[in-house]
Amino acid sequence: MSLATYELDGHIATITYNRPEALNAINAEMRRDLNAAFTRFRDDNEAWVGIVTGAGRAFCAGADMRDGAGAAGEFPGTFWEKPTLNSFESGWEIYKPVIAAVNGHCLGYGLTLVTWCDFVIASDRAQFGFPEVRLGVPTIVGAIRLPQKINWQYAMEILLTGEPISAERAQQIGLAGWVVPHDQLMNAALALAERLASAAPLAGRAIKEVAVRAQALPMLEAIRFGETMRKVAAATEDAAEGRRASAERRQPRWAGR
Repeated sequence: MSLATYELDGHIATITYNRPEALNAINAEMRRDLNAAFTRFRDDNEAWVGIVTGAGRAFCAGADMRDGAGAAGEFPGTFWEKPTLNSFESGWEIYKPVIAAVNGHCLGYGLTLVTWCDFVIASDRAQFGFPEVRLGVPTIVGAIRLPQKINWQYAMEILLTGEPISAERAQQIGLAGWVVPHDQLMNAALALAERLASAAPLAGRAIKEVAVRAQALPMLEAIRFGETMRKVAAATEDAAEGRRASAERRQPRWAGR
């Protein structure tokens, strides 16, 4: 049984942490399966939008404290040469939109992954936190990402106290975009995914890539990069279809090419 499942329905892929008996805590086997699922999503031409969620009552409780060897991944190389970008949590470049449907506890690695998602929909039962500081170890990628997502003081409160926050609080500080009743979570995530999948997928990926890369570029270089991406996207079959559909006053039929 895979500890991180991948299901494609139309153009919407759902990746599920699937170790509910351990609150979806990550061990070596789950890390392999999770990385494989995100690789499949990244490389699947038919997958235009992703949803990530958890089986059972947790989203992801972080690294398995009893069986945590390999939770970050097992890679060749000596101590310093092990790869740093080794998962979606740590920054794999995936420019397809990703929705986190947070169904319960979202801690450590789970919250780090959420900081890389474009949209966060939380169940009213969800909780978010980085407990590492209470275990005597620092949060690293979370410490890099969280202050880029929310106000500095709110980020530092979560990182430096190690205390969890509720779904309501997560929405108040901008970590979650929506909070919905628990039994409506996946319906809400799918509704958003369908809205995203109705737009031109390649144009959407170009927009996301520009939005991500421009943060590290001076304004002139960001605009030049963006205009280059515009020309790349304008040469696709989908761009031609969009022009035809507009002229013919009909809905476009995107092909992702």
